[in-house]
Amino acid sequence: MAKSKPVILVIVGPTASGKSDLAVTLAKKLNGEVVSADSRQVYTGLDIGTGKITTKEMRGVPHHLLDIADPKRTFTVVRYVKLADTAIQNILKRGKLPIVCGGTGFYIQALVDHIAFPEVPANKKLRKKLDSKTIPQLLAQLKKLDPKRFKQISENESDRQNKRRIIRAIEVAKTRPADYELTEVESPYSPIFIGLNPPRDELRAKIRARLLKRLKAGMLDEARSLHRNGLSWKRMEDLGLEYRYMTRFLQGKISKEEMVEKLSIEIGKYAKRQMTWFGRDKRIKWLDAKEKAAILTSPPEEPILRIHRDGDSSMLRG
Repeated sequence: MAKSKPVILVIVGPTASGKSDLAVTLAKKLNGEVVSADSRQVYTGLDIGTGKITTKEMRGVPHHLLDIADPKRTFTVVRYVKLADTAIQNILKRGKLPIVCGGTGFYIQALVDHIAFPEVPANKKLRKKLDSKTIPQLLAQLKKLDPKRFKQISENESDRQNKRRIIRAIEVAKTRPADYELTEVESPYSPIFIGLNPPRDELRAKIRARLLKRLKAGMLDEARSLHRNGLSWKRMEDLGLEYRYMTRFLQGKISKEEMVEKLSIEIGKYAKRQMTWFGRDKRIKWLDAKEKAAILTSPPEEPILRIHRDGDSSMLRG
């Protein structure tokens, strides 16, 4: 008889949808630990600007894959999968439930479905040549070479403005045959997906309220500190969204009012792109407000997660 795969719970949704709070609540109910799936929260020092969960908000629940990378260097999805796999195995050894939570769809897909990435060595000559081109020029080139990877990068706010990541994608596409595909190997996990997607008007209001709260909490001071400690304006632009527009404000290119308005709009667009990505995954059980409330208020001894794709929540019962 084949050995059953370990269950992992995966919580997804757009920014500001309440994923982190739900993950913490379920971790406390189900004896779990959280594995972050956010492409910017891996970086040290990017705290307020990325909406990174605080120690107080964790409520004693261990969180993994936060603050593990230098923001001066690009963090790759290959490295993410390797570290996340290790974290999950350690959580399982402790007899706890791994809860993957985040909004970076590509990281989640790569982890859960174990996508095999091509091993392509660095080509310094090609990189130097590509570095002279603009981001729009690079994206146009990538679209011709590898439409699938172009789409993945275009739908990720941080990747779309990350010149080094686009150059690497072109480097891989040029080295591999034109018809190569990122392939999925057999996943070692049995994932249960749940998603949060508040109504559009509600999410828009949450995005703006959270932005204003973070500005009040010192988000601009964080950006100034990052730059003083050696993070270049260019790299901050590459990190996207909050850091891009704070950089432009701090350089005097836009006013504070313009920064707030631009960010409110762009974060909303980012949330829409996140939902486009997650909307393709039919494994996700989207919770409405009533279902979410039922989960949050259920006592831990009850089978609170009737959300498995086959309608079987038994694997999550004690």
